[in-house]
Amino acid sequence: MKITNLAITTAVTVFISTVSVASLAESSVDELAKRVERMQQEMDVLKQQLKNSATKEEVEVIKQDVATAGEWLQPDTLIHMAGYADVGYTDTESADGSFNVGTFSPIFHFQYRDLVMLEAELEIEVGDDGETETALEYLTIDWFMNDYMTLVGGKFLSPVGQFRQNLHPSWINKLPSAPPGFGHDGAAPVSDVGFQLRGGFPIGSVRTNYALYVSNGPELVAEMEEEDGEIEFELDGVEAEGFGSDSDGEKVVGGRLGFIPFAGFELGISAASGQATVTSIHEGDSSLLGGERARDYDVIGADFNWQYNAFNLRGEYVETEVGADTGSGTTASNGATWDTWYTQGAYRLNQTKWELVARYTDFDSPHNSQDQQQWALGANYLFTNSFIGKFSYEFNDGENGSAADDNRFLFQMAYGF
Repeated sequence: MKITNLAITTAVTVFISTVSVASLAESSVDELAKRVERMQQEMDVLKQQLKNSATKEEVEVIKQDVATAGEWLQPDTLIHMAGYADVGYTDTESADGSFNVGTFSPIFHFQYRDLVMLEAELEIEVGDDGETETALEYLTIDWFMNDYMTLVGGKFLSPVGQFRQNLHPSWINKLPSAPPGFGHDGAAPVSDVGFQLRGGFPIGSVRTNYALYVSNGPELVAEMEEEDGEIEFELDGVEAEGFGSDSDGEKVVGGRLGFIPFAGFELGISAASGQATVTSIHEGDSSLLGGERARDYDVIGADFNWQYNAFNLRGEYVETEVGADTGSGTTASNGATWDTWYTQGAYRLNQTKWELVARYTDFDSPHNSQDQQQWALGANYLFTNSFIGKFSYEFNDGENGSAADDNRFLFQMAYGF
């Protein structure tokens, strides 16, 4: 848009015409000259501004560009990557110390508005033989139904207890190792495949959270023993790793209910029930299986967490019980029970980046070689809240000569991103 010379002249004329004859009489010629000069300067500035201003069409183009940029500021789809990694050193009584690459676990989030989110975690490890192993820790599609309920489907971390679903990442776990019985092949379920409802709601002044699920459930592993020329079987373990198919057709239902009566304290109870079947033989020929019956499978658990200023105290108990198979199947045998519990205290030293940790765990298994009582003492240095250096020593008491009886020194650097 341009201002013509005619428009400028008209503006000057209008301005001058507003000056009354009386005021001209009272003003000196010099003062009037100064007014005219100031007016001319203002007109020159206005003329230059309008000369440099955009046309109407250009303004519309700029508006469209701003609107497009706004879509990126508030997009319908959000993409986010997080995760964690750790490296370290382990020295046991019965073996030479070794450096190790623990895990690299990228976590991906793809969210569409406040409606749905896909989240997945990969677990990449370097084995003792140097081979790289990659596994899918979990993958779920989460439908946010309302403020109190989310439907989750896919492979999810077990909601039984606290450790597996909330504490197992190395930058969150305050010690370099998991409590005995809470890792793979322990008493606590690791993951499952199915659907669950998750959420939370208030009950008066008490906050609650919940998770209810139905899943494929675990599979059982039998162990073959030969004694006096006779072959006998017993349960070796429960594989609760989240199977993509249900080989026995038996489902498991379970969940956890948490209560937060006041800030900093949470109490939870967990349970799961269903049936599971022996599907493999440890270090044996699984083709020998035949006629195996589904066994009762039951899990119960309880946990608590208390945070008070720089002090944290938590504990957890899980018991898994598998019933007997009294049929004529190949691996028909008695049932078995696995249970474990731990209590852990941590204290952040005042005005420092050091944290002291102590944990006691008692893991009982049907196999004496796996039973273990452990004291783990640690000192952590927090470079940042997500970058931690950990030193710990484990006093282990198990069957003589077993790995469960080896004391260990561990160092770990863990980073969450």
